Amino acid sequence: MTATCPALRLSSVFSGYGRYDVVRGVNLTVEPGEAVALLGPNGAGKTTVLRTIMGMVKHWRGSIAVNGVELAGMKTHSIAQGHVGIVPEGRRLFVDQTVEDNLLLGAFRLRDDQARVRQLLGSVYELFPVLSDYRLRRASALSGGEQQMVAIGRMMMNDPEVMLLDEPSLGLAPIAVQAVARALKELRGRGRSLLVVEQRIDLAMQVCDRLQVLSGGEIVSEQQASWLDVEGRDLISAYLG
Repeated sequence: MTATCPALRLSSVFSGYGRYDVVRGVNLTVEPGEAVALLGPNGAGKTTVLRTIMGMVKHWRGSIAVNGVELAGMKTHSIAQGHVGIVPEGRRLFVDQTVEDNLLLGAFRLRDDQARVRQLLGSVYELFPVLSDYRLRRASALSGGEQQMVAIGRMMMNDPEVMLLDEPSLGLAPIAVQAVARALKELRGRGRSLLVVEQRIDLAMQVCDRLQVLSGGEIVSEQQASWLDVEGRDLISAYLG
Protein backbone atom coordinates (compact mmCIF):
# COMPACT_ATOMS: atom_id res chain seq x y z
CA MET A 1 0.00 0.00 0.00
CA THR A 2 1.26 3.47 -0.87
CA ALA A 3 0.03 6.98 -0.21
CA THR A 4 -0.88 7.30 -3.90
CA CYS A 5 -3.15 4.22 -4.03
CA PRO A 6 -6.74 4.87 -5.05
CA ALA A 7 -9.20 4.24 -2.27
CA LEU A 8 -10.94 1.80 -4.64
CA ARG A 9 -9.74 0.38 -7.93
CA LEU A 10 -11.54 -2.06 -10.22
CA SER A 11 -9.39 -3.32 -13.09
CA SER A 12 -10.94 -5.32 -15.95
CA VAL A 13 -13.56 -6.84 -13.65
CA PHE A 14 -15.95 -9.46 -15.01
CA SER A 15 -18.70 -10.94 -12.85
CA GLY A 16 -22.17 -12.36 -13.10
CA TYR A 17 -24.59 -15.11 -12.22
CA GLY A 18 -24.41 -18.70 -13.36
CA ARG A 19 -22.76 -18.75 -16.78
CA TYR A 20 -23.72 -15.18 -17.68
CA ASP A 21 -21.53 -12.10 -17.49
CA VAL A 22 -23.37 -9.07 -16.12
CA VAL A 23 -20.29 -6.90 -15.50
CA ARG A 24 -17.91 -6.89 -18.45
CA GLY A 25 -14.40 -5.50 -18.14
CA VAL A 26 -15.22 -2.66 -15.78
CA ASN A 27 -12.39 -0.27 -14.91
CA LEU A 28 -13.22 2.20 -12.16
CA THR A 29 -11.34 4.18 -9.53
CA VAL A 30 -12.35 6.23 -6.51
CA GLU A 31 -9.59 8.41 -5.12
CA PRO A 32 -9.25 9.11 -1.37
CA GLY A 33 -11.89 11.63 -0.36
CA GLU A 34 -13.62 11.45 -3.74
CA ALA A 35 -17.25 10.68 -4.53
CA VAL A 36 -17.97 8.88 -7.80
CA ALA A 37 -21.43 8.23 -9.21
CA LEU A 38 -22.26 5.08 -11.16
CA LEU A 39 -25.27 5.87 -13.34
CA GLY A 40 -27.21 3.68 -15.72
CA PRO A 41 -30.62 2.28 -16.64
CA ASN A 42 -32.29 -0.59 -14.83
CA GLY A 43 -30.50 -3.83 -15.65
CA ALA A 44 -27.22 -2.14 -16.56
CA GLY A 45 -25.34 -3.99 -13.82
CA LYS A 46 -24.88 -1.17 -11.30
CA THR A 47 -25.96 -3.15 -8.25
CA THR A 48 -23.97 -6.14 -9.50
CA VAL A 49 -20.84 -3.97 -9.46
CA LEU A 50 -21.45 -3.12 -5.80
CA ARG A 51 -22.26 -6.71 -4.91
CA THR A 52 -19.10 -7.85 -6.70
CA ILE A 53 -17.00 -5.41 -4.66
CA MET A 54 -18.60 -6.81 -1.49
CA GLY A 55 -17.87 -10.39 -2.53
CA MET A 56 -21.58 -11.18 -2.80
CA VAL A 57 -21.35 -11.98 -6.52
CA LYS A 58 -18.64 -14.26 -7.84
CA HIS A 59 -16.21 -12.37 -10.03
CA TRP A 60 -14.63 -14.30 -12.88
CA ARG A 61 -11.51 -12.23 -13.36
CA GLY A 62 -9.98 -8.84 -12.75
CA SER A 63 -8.72 -6.99 -9.69
CA ILE A 64 -10.68 -5.28 -6.91
CA ALA A 65 -8.46 -3.36 -4.49
CA VAL A 66 -9.10 -1.01 -1.57
CA ASN A 67 -6.10 1.12 -0.66
CA GLY A 68 -3.90 -1.39 -2.42
CA VAL A 69 -5.35 -4.44 -0.62
CA GLU A 70 -6.74 -7.04 -3.03
CA LEU A 71 -10.33 -8.01 -2.17
CA ALA A 72 -11.03 -10.42 -5.01
CA GLY A 73 -11.42 -13.85 -3.48
CA MET A 74 -12.10 -12.53 0.03
CA LYS A 75 -15.26 -13.60 1.82
CA THR A 76 -17.93 -10.94 2.30
CA HIS A 77 -17.56 -10.91 6.09
CA SER A 78 -13.84 -10.20 5.71
CA ILE A 79 -14.45 -7.40 3.20
CA ALA A 80 -16.93 -5.87 5.65
CA GLN A 81 -14.28 -5.78 8.40
CA GLY A 82 -13.47 -2.16 7.70
CA HIS A 83 -12.50 -2.38 4.03
CA VAL A 84 -15.90 -1.57 2.48
CA GLY A 85 -19.34 -0.72 3.85
CA ILE A 86 -22.61 -0.63 1.94
CA VAL A 87 -26.04 0.98 2.18
CA PRO A 88 -28.11 -1.53 0.19
CA GLU A 89 -31.09 -0.66 -1.92
CA GLY A 90 -34.17 -0.79 0.29
CA ARG A 91 -32.14 -0.02 3.46
CA ARG A 92 -32.79 -3.44 5.10
CA LEU A 93 -33.06 -2.21 8.66
CA PHE A 94 -34.20 -4.26 11.64
CA VAL A 95 -37.48 -2.40 11.81
CA ASP A 96 -38.55 -3.84 15.19
CA GLN A 97 -35.33 -2.58 16.78
CA THR A 98 -34.63 0.97 17.89
CA VAL A 99 -32.69 3.49 15.86
CA GLU A 100 -29.71 3.20 18.20
CA ASP A 101 -29.79 -0.59 18.18
CA ASN A 102 -29.63 -0.53 14.37
CA LEU A 103 -26.71 1.86 14.49
CA LEU A 104 -24.81 -0.18 17.08
CA LEU A 105 -25.18 -3.30 14.95
CA GLY A 106 -23.09 -1.51 12.35
CA ALA A 107 -20.25 -1.25 14.87
CA PHE A 108 -20.25 -4.95 15.78
CA ARG A 109 -16.65 -5.46 14.63
CA LEU A 110 -15.56 -2.60 16.93
CA ARG A 111 -17.47 -3.85 19.98
CA ASP A 112 -14.25 -4.26 22.01
CA ASP A 113 -13.39 -0.57 21.52
CA GLN A 114 -16.29 1.18 23.19
CA ALA A 115 -14.57 4.57 23.11
CA ARG A 116 -14.41 4.34 19.30
CA VAL A 117 -18.03 3.17 19.13
CA ARG A 118 -19.17 6.18 21.17
CA GLN A 119 -17.10 8.48 18.95
CA LEU A 120 -18.67 7.04 15.80
CA LEU A 121 -22.17 7.26 17.31
CA GLY A 122 -21.58 10.90 18.11
CA SER A 123 -20.45 11.46 14.51
CA VAL A 124 -23.67 9.92 13.21
CA TYR A 125 -25.81 12.04 15.51
CA GLU A 126 -23.86 15.13 14.48
CA LEU A 127 -24.60 14.38 10.83
CA PHE A 128 -28.25 13.43 11.50
CA PRO A 129 -29.45 15.30 14.63
CA VAL A 130 -32.98 13.95 14.19
CA LEU A 131 -31.68 10.42 14.84
CA SER A 132 -30.41 11.52 18.25
CA ASP A 133 -33.92 12.71 19.08
CA TYR A 134 -35.40 9.42 17.80
CA ARG A 135 -32.70 7.07 19.07
CA LEU A 136 -35.15 5.03 21.20
CA ARG A 137 -37.84 4.82 18.51
CA ARG A 138 -38.36 1.68 16.52
CA ALA A 139 -37.09 2.00 12.98
CA SER A 140 -40.57 1.05 11.74
CA ALA A 141 -41.90 4.37 13.11
CA LEU A 142 -39.60 6.47 10.94
CA SER A 143 -40.26 8.03 7.55
CA GLY A 144 -38.47 6.68 4.49
CA GLY A 145 -35.97 9.52 4.60
CA GLU A 146 -35.24 8.96 8.28
CA GLN A 147 -34.79 5.25 7.67
CA GLN A 148 -32.27 6.07 4.95
CA MET A 149 -30.41 8.21 7.47
CA VAL A 150 -30.26 5.21 9.81
CA ALA A 151 -28.96 3.02 6.99
CA ILE A 152 -26.22 5.54 6.18
CA GLY A 153 -25.44 5.91 9.87
CA ARG A 154 -25.19 2.13 10.31
CA MET A 155 -22.62 2.05 7.51
CA MET A 156 -20.69 4.90 9.16
CA MET A 157 -20.59 2.93 12.41
CA ASN A 158 -18.54 0.24 10.65
CA ASP A 159 -15.94 2.94 9.85
CA PRO A 160 -15.10 1.51 6.41
CA GLU A 161 -12.36 2.76 4.14
CA VAL A 162 -14.79 2.95 1.18
CA MET A 163 -18.54 3.57 1.33
CA LEU A 164 -20.94 2.15 -1.25
CA LEU A 165 -24.50 3.43 -1.60
CA ASP A 166 -27.10 1.74 -3.79
CA GLU A 167 -29.84 4.10 -4.99
CA PRO A 168 -29.90 6.28 -1.85
CA SER A 169 -32.66 8.50 -3.28
CA LEU A 170 -34.99 5.68 -4.32
CA GLY A 171 -38.55 6.16 -3.14
CA LEU A 172 -37.82 9.29 -1.11
CA ALA A 173 -39.74 12.56 -1.10
CA PRO A 174 -37.86 15.54 -2.58
CA ILE A 175 -37.11 17.05 0.84
CA ALA A 176 -35.63 13.72 1.99
CA VAL A 177 -33.54 13.46 -1.17
CA GLN A 178 -32.00 16.84 -0.40
CA ALA A 179 -31.27 15.76 3.18
CA VAL A 180 -29.49 12.67 1.87
CA ALA A 181 -27.55 14.79 -0.64
CA ARG A 182 -26.38 17.13 2.14
CA ALA A 183 -25.28 14.16 4.23
CA LEU A 184 -23.28 12.63 1.38
CA LYS A 185 -21.59 15.95 0.64
CA GLU A 186 -20.69 16.22 4.31
CA LEU A 187 -19.22 12.70 4.29
CA ARG A 188 -17.13 13.63 1.27
CA GLY A 189 -16.09 16.80 3.10
CA ARG A 190 -14.94 14.62 5.99
CA GLY A 191 -12.58 12.83 3.60
CA ARG A 192 -14.70 9.74 3.02
CA SER A 193 -14.47 7.88 -0.30
CA LEU A 194 -17.86 7.15 -1.86
CA LEU A 195 -19.17 5.12 -4.78
CA VAL A 196 -22.82 6.02 -5.32
CA VAL A 197 -25.16 4.09 -7.61
CA GLU A 198 -27.90 6.46 -8.79
CA GLN A 199 -30.35 7.18 -11.57
CA ARG A 200 -30.85 10.84 -10.65
CA ILE A 201 -28.34 12.99 -12.50
CA ASP A 202 -29.22 16.03 -10.35
CA LEU A 203 -28.32 14.22 -7.12
CA ALA A 204 -25.16 12.76 -8.64
CA MET A 205 -24.01 16.21 -9.80
CA GLN A 206 -24.63 17.70 -6.34
CA VAL A 207 -22.70 15.02 -4.49
CA CYS A 208 -20.08 13.55 -6.79
CA ASP A 209 -16.84 14.64 -8.40
CA ARG A 210 -17.11 12.27 -11.37
CA LEU A 211 -19.98 10.53 -13.12
CA GLN A 212 -19.57 7.16 -14.80
CA VAL A 213 -22.31 5.62 -16.94
CA LEU A 214 -22.77 1.86 -17.07
CA SER A 215 -24.69 0.29 -19.95
CA GLY A 216 -24.83 -3.40 -20.77
CA GLY A 217 -22.36 -4.12 -17.99
CA GLU A 218 -19.70 -1.80 -19.44
CA ILE A 219 -18.56 1.76 -18.64
CA VAL A 220 -19.63 3.78 -21.68
CA SER A 221 -19.04 7.34 -20.49
CA GLU A 222 -17.13 9.26 -17.83
CA GLN A 223 -17.59 12.94 -17.03
CA GLN A 224 -16.27 15.39 -14.48
CA ALA A 225 -19.37 16.68 -12.72
CA SER A 226 -18.03 20.24 -12.60
CA TRP A 227 -17.43 20.25 -16.37
CA LEU A 228 -20.71 18.67 -17.41
CA ASP A 229 -22.62 20.88 -19.84
CA VAL A 230 -26.13 20.55 -21.23
CA GLU A 231 -24.91 18.34 -24.06
CA GLY A 232 -23.21 16.01 -21.58
CA ARG A 233 -26.32 15.78 -19.44
CA ASP A 234 -28.36 14.98 -22.52
CA LEU A 235 -25.92 12.20 -23.41
CA ILE A 236 -26.20 10.69 -19.94
CA SER A 237 -29.99 11.04 -20.04
CA ALA A 238 -30.03 9.12 -23.33
CA TYR A 239 -28.15 6.24 -21.68
CA LEU A 240 -30.53 6.32 -18.71
CA GLY A 241 -33.46 5.95 -21.10
